Amino acid sequence: SSLMAAGVGVSALLCSQTTVEALKEKLWKKTGTAVGSMRLELRDEAGARVADLDRDAAPLAAYSPYDGYRLHIIDLDPSSVTSGGWLEDTSLVEKYTISDEAYDKLGTNFRKFKEKMVSKNPVSDDKQSDNHMEELCANIKVGDRCEVEPGAKRGTVKFVGRAEALGRGFWVGVQYDEPLGKHDGMVKGVRFFECPQGHGAIVRPEKVKVGNFPERDPFDDEDEI
Repeated sequence: SSLMAAGVGVSALLCSQTTVEALKEKLWKKTGTAVGSMRLELRDEAGARVADLDRDAAPLAAYSPYDGYRLHIIDLDPSSVTSGGWLEDTSLVEKYTISDEAYDKLGTNFRKFKEKMVSKNPVSDDKQSDNHMEELCANIKVGDRCEVEPGAKRGTVKFVGRAEALGRGFWVGVQYDEPLGKHDGMVKGVRFFECPQGHGAIVRPEKVKVGNFPERDPFDDEDEI
């Protein structure tokens, strides 16, 4: 069976008597995993399994979830697109390859285009100012709620400043509300901030918009007719 993380916090569910069966229906609309092929696990903040949600008629409260706990979906359908790890293991996907020699013989390719552009505008990262994009950080403060492009990902600003390990200039560290990031605040051995694994990202300030961006309800059915 393949594993698929729902990335859904349990805190949004505590105020309801939603049954496991009703929860599966909601998750089916979000993930595409059929209700009959879905097994749910309750996991703590460290990712350890706390309980199997194996009683469809039982309310979520019966499993005593705590704020910070998450749901994990196990897709039991062997014919599912997630089966065998196809969504997690990119090594299973056949890829197109071409040798450097054959690539260089192409009339037009990205490598030639890049070399042409560099020759026209030879401004390298080495010449980039240490204050690059500093002005865009003037209104971004640690603790601000924000939305990050692409994807309108929401979260909280955790770091604003230079990050030499990533390149010259200013960067913004964000803890996403959902596990849409790449790390836990540590990049290339440097700790910029702390957050749960998979929730952290460091982006250029031009990608960040601060304002009134509350955490989204994971079960908001605004996309339903």
